[in-house]
Amino acid sequence: MTQHSMIKEKIADRRATCAVVGLGYVGLPLAVELAETGFTVLGFDVSEEKVASLVAGKSYVQDVPAERLAPLVASGKLTALSTFERIGEADTINIAVPTPLGKTRDPDISYIVSATEQIARYMSADTLVILESTTYPGTTDEVILPLLEEGGRKIGEDFFLAFSPERVDPGNPTYNTKNIPKVVGGITPACTELAAALYASALETVVPVESSRVAETVKLLENTFRAVNIGLVNEIALICSRMNINVWEVIDAAATKPFGFMPFYPGPGLGGHCIPIDPFYLSWKARLHGFEARFIELAGEINGHMPDHVVDRCAEALNSQRKALNGSKVLVLGIAYKSDIDDYRESPALDIVKLLQSKGAELSFHDQWVKAEIPEIRDVPRRELDGASLADVDLAVVVTAHGDVDYGELLKNVPLIVDTRNAYKGIVSPKIFSL
Repeated sequence: MTQHSMIKEKIADRRATCAVVGLGYVGLPLAVELAETGFTVLGFDVSEEKVASLVAGKSYVQDVPAERLAPLVASGKLTALSTFERIGEADTINIAVPTPLGKTRDPDISYIVSATEQIARYMSADTLVILESTTYPGTTDEVILPLLEEGGRKIGEDFFLAFSPERVDPGNPTYNTKNIPKVVGGITPACTELAAALYASALETVVPVESSRVAETVKLLENTFRAVNIGLVNEIALICSRMNINVWEVIDAAATKPFGFMPFYPGPGLGGHCIPIDPFYLSWKARLHGFEARFIELAGEINGHMPDHVVDRCAEALNSQRKALNGSKVLVLGIAYKSDIDDYRESPALDIVKLLQSKGAELSFHDQWVKAEIPEIRDVPRRELDGASLADVDLAVVVTAHGDVDYGELLKNVPLIVDTRNAYKGIVSPKIFSL
């Protein structure tokens, strides 16, 4: 029996041991799905704090409730580890580690390289390796493949390698790891077949593509599409602001067209680990091939300047009451990058806070979803939303419209509001300044 057939048979019989490297908002839900399907899962993460939490059956990922996690840990179907020695027990290995941008907006794949080096050190023969971390086209075959081939291993014989982009949308009640279609592309057709078999055993829909490069580019297209269209609608919002036109009403009316239009919505800037970052992976790779991705770069510039526009609107609102931003008490509502989640990575709220501080505003914030201390704004106090607590607030700025906030009550208790999320849709008041 060939190695390919052995792995395929183990996957079909649920006898495969599956490893997941990186137990964040992508890796942990995948590990849980695999374990619930019947696989024995080894989870690896360099964070000892995360590992300790998982060992105790406690989840730190919003989309993985403890009642799903704890039984898997207690039964031994899911084991969390902070060192890589046991990676050699795995028949399949999924890599789901962070891929940030460097200070010059160049891709930082150091976490991928580090994880792959550890895998190459310990993995056994007959192993399927799948990268899920978002990255530029060519990473799987140009970076990971050579590292795994060191020591004489041969692709398609001793190991198999594929790429499958994560498509997680944190906090989405409808779409999750199990029911979001899974794109997969391997280095060889046999690699694609094995990776597709693994995902098909636990997830509802698998979409095979020709190669790992196609799969890598799929994810970048998806998020670049969103970033560019958000950049367009943000520019429309800036134009409408100058012309005193309600951009939200414009979009809602345009969205009644049953063809040829898809609504996107403006906001205070882009947040999260994907949309603000992924397009620059594509434009960076394009530059290496002598092509300037002008739409991508321009959209990034527009989206990146939205926090400045929000601060300008704050100043305009205060000026309407003959107040200066310098010395005014400003309440920032929402630090998470989108509503009803606890994730504040790349949140435009952090930039808005820093800009308001630089203008001399006295800041506080409210966000019941983000419970942890936020290092970037540790000097900004939290504030409750009861009437007494709001008595000295000069202006509130809605950066993230969480569903647990009573915006009507807020309007009664503060003199001015800058609404960047259309939280006051349909309400006309001289106290409200829209984006």
